[in-house]
Amino acid sequence: MTGTGTTGITTGRTDDIWIRAPHPNPGSPVRLVCLPHAGGAASYFFPMSAALAPDVEVLSVQYPGRQDRRHERPVDDLHLLADQLAEALEPWTDRPFALFGHSYGALVGYEVARRLRSAGHHPLALFASGRRAPSTHRDERLHLKPDASLIAELKELDGTVGALLDNEEIVAMIMPALRADYRAVETYVHRPGPGLDIPVTALIGDDDPKVTSQEAARWREHTTSEFSLEIFPGGHFYLADRLMELTSSLKRRLGGATRTPAERVRAVQRTQPAGGLARAL
Repeated sequence: MTGTGTTGITTGRTDDIWIRAPHPNPGSPVRLVCLPHAGGAASYFFPMSAALAPDVEVLSVQYPGRQDRRHERPVDDLHLLADQLAEALEPWTDRPFALFGHSYGALVGYEVARRLRSAGHHPLALFASGRRAPSTHRDERLHLKPDASLIAELKELDGTVGALLDNEEIVAMIMPALRADYRAVETYVHRPGPGLDIPVTALIGDDDPKVTSQEAARWREHTTSEFSLEIFPGGHFYLADRLMELTSSLKRRLGGATRTPAERVRAVQRTQPAGGLARAL
């Protein structure tokens, strides 16, 4: 849900309008670029950043049209947004990094990862949270409906925002970005071209009306590397209630992703009984 301020969120570089670093850590071995859901803002990932610090430095993306970018026109084309964001992220690829996108942000993250790979950059992994695979489709047209329909959907998906969405001033402030995001995701069409060659993890809540486990499992079609599916108790915003379990999984997976091949072999050796290494590899 879009916040109304940027308390605790700072830019890692003073001229960067896209990236916020809630807990900057130049010594962190890996960065996690977090992309918000439809209507969401960079501040949504402040709790995740705090939980991952100092092992992982979170870079939270601020889309145009919200919080300190509220006077900019929101982008209502997902491919165009991915073009702009991939270019904005290039200066941040000087350290190992992975991408985490929730809902709308999962598709944005996938398209950004495709563009970064084409430009010669290599994300460690993509974490696609709360979203169907790009190859799946539902005929959804909320972006064409009245504001009340969009607000009703948000209340159904996230019960914690009900009081905020009863405030007319807040609704008026967030509606342009929210409607643009819904238009972008509901009109998105997966384009042919190279998929990913990096590990992809799909993460969902077991009671999420926006994605089934079968739809999430189809993310495996979009990478030639490893794929895994994690299911947490909860709905569309499971990550708010299951933050510790989620961040524990992210730390484990990112720690493995940053190891060299030799280090991965040694790690397996330490955990396998005699003769078990060949089976593990």
